[in-house]
Amino acid sequence: MRITTKGRYGTRLVLDVAINGQDGPVPLSDVSARQGISKKYLEQLIIELKKAGILATKRGAKGGLTLARPPREITVGQIVCALELPEDLVLCSECGICNRAGHCMTQGIWTEASRAMLDRLEAITIESLLLSTLPR
Repeated sequence: MRITTKGRYGTRLVLDVAINGQDGPVPLSDVSARQGISKKYLEQLIIELKKAGILATKRGAKGGLTLARPPREITVGQIVCALELPEDLVLCSECGICNRAGHCMTQGIWTEASRAMLDRLEAITIESLLLSTLPR
């Protein structure tokens, strides 16, 4: 099981917007500088996160990125699923990539583990991350 840079960087992007977007849209260049991720890469992630209803964009001088929904309604699981292909999470689970797919003795184990990981990520909201990362 693995989460690629898309899922990891996408989660950082959304969390950065949640932390820094309290007073208005967050410029992409600011996120890029803070997170050390190229603007070009972030732009690719934003397209998918917009389609999933996680991020919204505003054009203009005071434009930038905002959350499309309240932080309590956005989960890490939603972010990962918007950016990752299911077969990227567990290469041999149910996708047929493995040459033993369909008759593998351990396929059920990896499928169950994949579901458990996704269930856990669905239980983690951006709001819960905000509460654990903001200075007190």
